[in-house]
Amino acid sequence: MRKRVLIGVVLGVPLAAMTAAAILFALALISPAQVPAYVIRIVLPGRTDAIGLPRVEGPADASRPLVVIDAGHGGHDPGASGQHGEKEKMVTLKLALALRDALLADGRVRVALTREGDRFLALEERSGIARRLKADLFVSIHADASESPDATGATVYTLSDRGSDAVADAVARRENKADMVNGVKLGGKSDAVTAILVSLSQREMRERSKAFAALVLREGEGKVRFHTDPEREAAFVVLKSLDLPSALIEAGYISSPDDASELANPGWRKGFAASVASAIEIYLARTTVAPGA
Repeated sequence: MRKRVLIGVVLGVPLAAMTAAAILFALALISPAQVPAYVIRIVLPGRTDAIGLPRVEGPADASRPLVVIDAGHGGHDPGASGQHGEKEKMVTLKLALALRDALLADGRVRVALTREGDRFLALEERSGIARRLKADLFVSIHADASESPDATGATVYTLSDRGSDAVADAVARRENKADMVNGVKLGGKSDAVTAILVSLSQREMRERSKAFAALVLREGEGKVRFHTDPEREAAFVVLKSLDLPSALIEAGYISSPDDASELANPGWRKGFAASVASAIEIYLARTTVAPGA
């Protein structure tokens, strides 16, 4: 009761009418002189340690190429929602697991997942995992949402410092907000990379990424329904790597009843995974050479 009175006196707002975020904000406004003796303030340290690296699965031969698969969203960030309550974070996890299984079944490449469960990762941590593992390819999987009932089909995005159209810009802005919680940026220095986007290294990575995107479209033809404009560029934070070919695949629109039905179908996910796995294997076979070969 004393805490309720304290906040009510300072802000003149009933505690019951305030959200959790508003309560935290209100407490931050209270000066030390107004805080009763029974209140203990604890300063939480910032996160300075790097997150643990995931396991690498597949052939024991370390010379085999490595792909890191990123299931978008997770934890307190559910991503987009379907008409029947489907959460993007769970759809993307199932797709990522299906893709991992397809690659492991073929046994040609090594595989690591940024997450195998429902946990939150900051945007830079996702591509950071791939860089720390010295991966040869980074693939982030999402399931788009749109207010348009006609929006349907898969889309493959590669990096641009500016989106290829207004739709691409809007999607990138929405996905990049996953690095924000209550307006606080969690990712760190993601904007710093934009100054180097014109470098030769970045241009090379863009070309490699586009080559992989083209293979995804080719291998998925007749197996995956693509959007009418399936290959786009956007400024996704998770794609801003100077030394790592990267692509973000929107497997479909979770807001579309037809797409949502397919995304929920294990058989469809298996077919989707098989086509993307084929594109990955062809790309890595073309661009990586084993030592001594």
